[in-house]
Amino acid sequence: MLKLSKKMLFAIEAVVDIAYNAAGEPVQSRDITARQGIPKRYLEQTLQQLVRADILVGVRGPRGGYRLARERRRITLADIVSVIRSMETSDDPIEDPAGSPLGKEVVRPLWRELQDEMIRQLEKITVEDLCNRARDAGLRSGIEESPDFII
Repeated sequence: MLKLSKKMLFAIEAVVDIAYNAAGEPVQSRDITARQGIPKRYLEQTLQQLVRADILVGVRGPRGGYRLARERRRITLADIVSVIRSMETSDDPIEDPAGSPLGKEVVRPLWRELQDEMIRQLEKITVEDLCNRARDAGLRSGIEESPDFII
């Protein structure tokens, strides 16, 4: 079932924070924690999963941290949501074989359709869109306008 969990919210916030505040240098997790108030126990595990999914790149060393693995206009909210959904272990009640005929034939298929539509909408929203919203809201960035490309 698609639901907005703390872990999912924190993952989206962390990726947008990295995109919005990276000034050519990797963003350190402690800086994300300080800016976003994300508990470290959620953040490190989530960032590692995002690295494994090629959304982020981990940079080792004293000036290490995280940066986007690809352009922010090429990372969608659906990409991030997919990673976090795979991490969450709760059973999906839609997949439970038990239930009434009304639930199995009407309610659950409707819920699947709604979830599919939500994913289609999330596929349309990029990290760049969220960075633009942050800029339009007047939120200060750790960077001045810089090109969004990786060499």
